[in-house]
Amino acid sequence: VQLQACGGGSVQPGGSLRPSCVASGSIFSSMNWFRQAPGKQRELVASITRGGSTDYLDSVKGRFTISRDNAKNTVYLRMNSLRPEDTAVYYCNAKERFTQVDYWGQGTLVTVSS
Repeated sequence: VQLQACGGGSVQPGGSLRPSCVASGSIFSSMNWFRQAPGKQRELVASITRGGSTDYLDSVKGRFTISRDNAKNTVYLRMNSLRPEDTAVYYCNAKERFTQVDYWGQGTLVTVSS
């Protein structure tokens, strides 16, 4: 099983990014995005089930949208109205459908700064 994330970058406050993560090697139930800012614990940002049900961290509701393409085993995170406090390494995570084992991508850095 492999998860490969890309699409991070550096933007000004108010900007947008859309990282994506391709999972391979199995079928996955939930697919998720976590983030970890310097000196802080990793936190769950958004999650999506195989059926499309979503959940979000309160601070990103209305700004971030998680989506997935099951045929491509890919999860996306559309991030609008980015704030400096969104700066972090973003990690994709996927739970294998039958074993419920968690797998992690390598992380992609998002920097929001003027």
